[in-house]
Amino acid sequence: MSTTTTHQWRFFRSGGFDQVSIATPADLLHLGELDPKLWTVLNCPTTGLEFDSATLVMLDQDKDGQIRVPEILAAVKWSCERLTDLNLMFAQPGLPLAAITDSDDEGAGIRNAAEQVLRYSGKTAEESIQVADLLNTSCLFAANHFNGDGVVVPELTTDAELQQFITAILNTQGGLADRSGVTGVNKDSLQQFLAQAQSVVDWHAAFDASQVTLCPLADQTAAAVSVFEQVQAKIDDYFLRCQLAAFDGKAVQNLNPATSVYDNLANKVIAKADSDIAALPLSAITTDSILVLNQGINPAWASRMQEFADKVLTPLLGKACTELSLTLWQNISAQLAAWRNWMAARPDTAVHELSLTQLQQFLASDLPTKLEALIAEDLAACTFANNLHALEKLVRYQRDLVTLLRNFVSFSDFYQGKQKAIFQAGTLFIDQRSCDLVLQVNDVARHATMAPFSGCYLIYCTCTRQGEAPLNIVAALTGGDVDELMVAGRNGVFYDRKGRDWKASVTKVVVQPVSIRQAFWTPYRRIAAFIEQQVQKFAASRDKDIEAKTTAGAPTASNFDIAKFAGIFAAFGLAVGAMGTALAAIVSGLFQLAWWQIPLVLIALVLVVSAPSMIIAYLTLRRRNLGPLLDANGWAVNTRARINVPFGAALTNLATLPKGSKKALVDPFAEKPSAWPYIIAAVVILMVGVAVWQTWFSAYVVIY
Repeated sequence: MSTTTTHQWRFFRSGGFDQVSIATPADLLHLGELDPKLWTVLNCPTTGLEFDSATLVMLDQDKDGQIRVPEILAAVKWSCERLTDLNLMFAQPGLPLAAITDSDDEGAGIRNAAEQVLRYSGKTAEESIQVADLLNTSCLFAANHFNGDGVVVPELTTDAELQQFITAILNTQGGLADRSGVTGVNKDSLQQFLAQAQSVVDWHAAFDASQVTLCPLADQTAAAVSVFEQVQAKIDDYFLRCQLAAFDGKAVQNLNPATSVYDNLANKVIAKADSDIAALPLSAITTDSILVLNQGINPAWASRMQEFADKVLTPLLGKACTELSLTLWQNISAQLAAWRNWMAARPDTAVHELSLTQLQQFLASDLPTKLEALIAEDLAACTFANNLHALEKLVRYQRDLVTLLRNFVSFSDFYQGKQKAIFQAGTLFIDQRSCDLVLQVNDVARHATMAPFSGCYLIYCTCTRQGEAPLNIVAALTGGDVDELMVAGRNGVFYDRKGRDWKASVTKVVVQPVSIRQAFWTPYRRIAAFIEQQVQKFAASRDKDIEAKTTAGAPTASNFDIAKFAGIFAAFGLAVGAMGTALAAIVSGLFQLAWWQIPLVLIALVLVVSAPSMIIAYLTLRRRNLGPLLDANGWAVNTRARINVPFGAALTNLATLPKGSKKALVDPFAEKPSAWPYIIAAVVILMVGVAVWQTWFSAYVVIY
């Protein structure tokens, strides 16, 4: 893409590359002309950033969880078209009504929505609209005014009858959440209520039309049907068994209970309500299909059959009855069938909670028509809701868009230090220092595979806080010593961007050079650590040998080997002599040099030891780069964003005493100095002196 543009861009150099400055309205107007190769970032994720997530969702047009260059350009272009003064994009958060252009339909709609927001919020036209004003849905979509969702609540009307009608629908159909948060009804729930109410009214009308047929026992019909249904299945079973017996007399024995059934009952305490007894036939099965009601009835069914005779048979026949034939039973069933069919047709709806009179009044009135009109009027107000969304987008872009550009088109927030970048999660305090380059990490394992390419010394921590979900962070340590950092068990404190403190536990360390000064001393520290390790191993080995010998038994005087002791003493003397000879050779060589050459030789020896470590540190510090840290989090950094030594020092602050502090130099608990260092120094000086004397004496003998 060509970099030709009609706009004069301004760049600043930081992080080892040129970054564009976004500081004027003209920069926004011509941003589409800037070659994407000059953008610092090509895409960033919508999560894990110190940035309003709702704004990021609005920017993410394709909802793929990434913000890309075309989406940024579209947001900038739309914002420029909607504002009369682009200087507001660089001003404090807040959108004045006069700044919204109304030159087209969309702008006019947004401005109209802004006027309503100011009115609902109790603000004047001179006051600015804030994001918080648009999030107060209980105010913007109050129950007493239309909000465009087609849900009507009782508070939306002052008509008492209509309010009662809406309440009846809510009680029987349930409600839907209105944008105000109050429960209301919509067109679907109204139609459902009317249909159910009509079915209930029709059901009652069917009763009135056939009341004589439906109620053979008048107001006692319902109770009689209830008793009838309790014994219906058992009586049907009896007559069907009798019909089978009449069909084939050989079946009589099988249709009656087997004698083994009574054998099972003989060995336990039984009662009339026993399930085994209730399962037996109602009476003995015969071929004549006559059920005698006053004798031979199964004891478990005797009381219910007596109730059936008293409340069903006698009232329907007009006289007491002791025998029930199949024909009579079918006649009784037919007389009660109409009532039972009518009850089976009873609509299954909560509308039955309302009285029949109330339902008839609702259906005959104009209340349904009024409610339909109210719903239609509310739906017509959806323009406000749609414009409100556009207004919220504009207010959010005015507040957040330039901040995003300064973390996307350039990294000016990060490098200029006026405020933290959106990828900086907070500050980690650990080991007497604070680390400002801290990022949230969703997948530590994935992040750690790429992050080492940044060349930074990295500390991965798991942060916990009561009442919050744990989070993982990575901190770049760019200053101070790192010898005391440990992976397991080392704790610090992490302060997020909201100022909340978290317990931070180190889980992983990626070791890299921190400074050339530290690299200079690294070989000596390694040598010292190696010697210390070997001494500890030797001491532990000797301690183990002594413990083994002590456990085996104390040595006696006869075990002392004088020859072995003399050999050890002689070996020690030889070692000291060898060391003296070596020192003599070194000193002899030094004394053969001019006096000014001796410091150069010592410096060269030091450099031979430290130079490789310093060179590696220098090369690593030169390639220290922010890009891999962000790329591992889903960013697409378009340049090599260096973190040089001076800038790195600003990202990690070491503990220092305040200016003007007074320091007491006397430590009452200081360790007493040991005499051994002085003794060792005296021995070394003596050995050097002996070596010098030997060298001088040898030279004197040769000369003379």
